[in-house]
Amino acid sequence: MFAKLSLATVYLAAVSAAHPATTAARVAVRDKYVFYKGDGSTGAGWPSQSAWASFHDLWFANVPLMQQSCGWNGWGTNDSPNEIQAIKDAIHDIQGATGVDSRFILAVMMQESKGCVRVPTTNNGVRNPGLMQSHNGAGTCANVNPCPSNQVTQMIKDGTFGTSSGAGLKQLLTQARSAIKDNGSRSFYAAARLYNSGSADYSDLDNGLGSTVCYASDIANRLTGWTLAASNCQT
Repeated sequence: MFAKLSLATVYLAAVSAAHPATTAARVAVRDKYVFYKGDGSTGAGWPSQSAWASFHDLWFANVPLMQQSCGWNGWGTNDSPNEIQAIKDAIHDIQGATGVDSRFILAVMMQESKGCVRVPTTNNGVRNPGLMQSHNGAGTCANVNPCPSNQVTQMIKDGTFGTSSGAGLKQLLTQARSAIKDNGSRSFYAAARLYNSGSADYSDLDNGLGSTVCYASDIANRLTGWTLAASNCQT
């Protein structure tokens, strides 16, 4: 979360994500990376919420990564079907409790941990545990197998509700909306910048302020379906 670089990811193979065929009313999932620059607005070329894929399609695009990400990164046993189902259930439960878009929760979780329930805790001045690498949260299953469903829920809760030590997605969305006077897609990208860096240059969301330069751009791409395509982010 705050003041840290994203966990390194090693992709050993491309995975084809099976998901239902799209219809005219559904936005197609695109495993493609576009390097977005600027303030996060649609005027600067960033995707609007109407360009985001559905949770259903984003979920099925990301499940193949969850099934292998622990092993790919050397974080332990890969997620079991029960653990993956627990992630899905937790995202829906926390969305209902916070009002935070489930797609945004999923995108941030994949950015932070690639969906590996046994992701290690990082500490670059702030302790960041669990699926969402929260701000000193209580939820973690590092070196734990199997990961209990209550811990999965706690990890998603810590990252979305926030903790006693720091804000989560819910509070950061409110902060971003107040700062930029925008309730649309731009507020989500600005909140992502805040989640990663703790502060934001709202005119340039690629300004990492010491953290991951392309974090906000990565989140925008995850919301349109990016999973394994090569990134052309310029750091």
